[in-house]
Amino acid sequence: KLNTLIEFVNVTKSYPNGDKVIDDFNLTVPVGEFLVITGKSGAGKTTLGRLLIHDIVPEKGKIIVDGEDLSKINPKKIPLLRRKVGFIFQDFKIIPDKTISENIAISLEIAGYNPNQIKGKIERLLTMVGIPNKGNLFPGQLAGGEIQRASIARAIACEPQFLFADEPTGNLDEETSIEIFDLLKKINTDGTTIIMATHDVTLIDLHKARHIHLEKGKIISDSKDKEKHKDKKEKLEPL
Repeated sequence: KLNTLIEFVNVTKSYPNGDKVIDDFNLTVPVGEFLVITGKSGAGKTTLGRLLIHDIVPEKGKIIVDGEDLSKINPKKIPLLRRKVGFIFQDFKIIPDKTISENIAISLEIAGYNPNQIKGKIERLLTMVGIPNKGNLFPGQLAGGEIQRASIARAIACEPQFLFADEPTGNLDEETSIEIFDLLKKINTDGTTIIMATHDVTLIDLHKARHIHLEKGKIISDSKDKEKHKDKKEKLEPL
């Protein structure tokens, strides 16, 4: 099993006007990591997610997901790639005129689960994300935090290798944000690699996740480097 799940190598992506949104970007994400990416709006956080699902392609560099170089991927394999990725959006992207169960069922049907498997799986997912009796309700009948829990259930329904959570707490109050963050930590503990883009720096202090900060498409700081530096320093200092 590969230890590195995601690798960006010298990746550059520009806006149509020529400004670089991702600039000679390098990042390695090991299997099982919880990575938090912070940065102002426009720093490139969402673009990284879109590059990972091959929704957009870089002008330069390569992106490797689970050993597959996306620049050489056969178009027929893109749906399989997208099945490896669960995507959680700030604005939920839940279909308003379908119940919560129906919303989750759609992604399972697309992935080829049979109807007998789907019902039981949805019940387990809703219990796991903390809204066990809400499957027959419509999104409009739920609070914001409950809708986000439903969208997380949908994102993990097909058991993706990693989740990309794009500002998953952006529209929620502080208490609900912490609950959603705790839920993502639980999913990570169960073995799913998580990349969470956020501008909510308060969440990072709650969890010793790896944290990188982006500015203009470049990594300005990476807590992993600080850890390495700290380990070195501790070795050098006499006890």
